[in-house]
Formats: sequence, structure tokens, C-alpha cells
Amino acid sequence: MSGHSKFANIKHKKEKNDAARGKIFTVIGRELAVAVKAGGPDPNSNSRLRDAIAKAKSNNMPNDTIDKAIKRAAGNLEGVNYESITYEGYGPKGIAIIVETLTDNKNRSAADVRSAFTKGGGNMGTTGCVSFMFDEKGQIIIEKTDEIDADELEMAAIEAGAEDINEEEDSFEVITAPDDFSAVREALEAAGFEFAQAEVTMLPQTYTTLTDEDDIKKMNRLLDLLDESDDVKNVYHNWDE
Repeated sequence: MSGHSKFANIKHKKEKNDAARGKIFTVIGRELAVAVKAGGPDPNSNSRLRDAIAKAKSNNMPNDTIDKAIKRAAGNLEGVNYESITYEGYGPKGIAIIVETLTDNKNRSAADVRSAFTKGGGNMGTTGCVSFMFDEKGQIIIEKTDEIDADELEMAAIEAGAEDINEEEDSFEVITAPDDFSAVREALEAAGFEFAQAEVTMLPQTYTTLTDEDDIKKMNRLLDLLDESDDVKNVYHNWDE
């Protein structure tokens, strides 16, 4: 099992309040709809939908809300028309930022993202300007409890096809190749492990520290503005908070 890992910096941490939960549920609802459109409403034959459902459950989305979102998408396939668009850019002092959106209005999304970068003291870049500084990986976060045996978890994860396992003070991080994520997640779920988070993500190869208080305020403002947009699905950055 590997040592210390900075997986607190997976994405900008969202506050656990009603407004943030509402935003998360909106984004996950769109992911469920896109998954249904891509592979149908039966999770048994649609691995993308299974992953979206698992993400919904790890974010405490009620089962009836999940079911309604799937049924709504299945009955309105022609109306489900969300587009995935990724933006890249820089925050204060060159912090690398990737913004994934899922939107039905790309002009609105582009304006929201550009405004967040500008107001946060950063600037939008061209496609590929910072993505080379990140690795796409499947990532499963499991909170430590007295019931979890670290060796048992490591063995189960490796046998399922995981690339690596990192241990933190209060959590375990299981890393997979993107194509192996679903299989590893399902194997660990079948083994009885519960996830605090499970998704394919972008992990920074290196981290940058901000020391100036003004830069820190600008970076937080940039991330907060991105979080406020319902079109923004994920935000990845290499700021060492």
C-alpha cells in the first residue's frame, strides 16, 4: 500500500449545505440522463448508468430521486440533449485548472466559465494547455472505519484490477485505469465496501502552492464562481490547498 497521497485536492471541496447539495443533484441528474440516452434505462446492461447511480448514492441522492431521473430521461429521450464541453485555463500564479461542463447551452457555459476565470484573477486558455499536467484515473475514496481491514481492502482492490492504493489518516484511495474503474468499483461494492466518492477524475501530476493572501482569495473566488454554475460538472486544479 502506497504512502501519503494528496487526494484532498481531487476537486474543489463543496460545502455540505442545501445549496451545494442542490447543485450536485442537478449535475448528477444530467449525468443520469446522458447515461440513459447513451445506453438505455437498465443499469444491468448499461455500465455508464451503473457508475452514475453509484455516484448519486455516494452523494446521498435519495433512491426515489434517482429513479425519477432515470424514468424521466427514458420517457423523454428526444429532449435529453446535454453536451459535454471541457475548458482549460490558469488561475493566479499559473495554477492549472480544468473545467468540465454538461450543458444544453454552450454559449451560456462558455460565458460563465470565462467570467469566473476573469473575476478570479485567471484567464481561459486553449484546449490542451494544462490537461497534459493531469492524469485521467478512476478514483475510489473509502472512509476508514473500525470494520475495514486495510490488508483485506488492498487485496480485494488489487485482485479486481486496481493500479494502486494510498492510505491517508482517515481514508483510503483506490486508483484504477479509466477503463478498469467500473469493474473495480463493482467488485469492491460487492465485497461490502462503501464509498465516500467514486468516479473517473483528473489527478494533477504536480502541485503549486499560493503564499500571497490576495492570490488565495482570488483562487477561492474563481472556484466558488465555477461551483455556482449549474453547467459545471467538475473542476480540477493543481493548487496545493
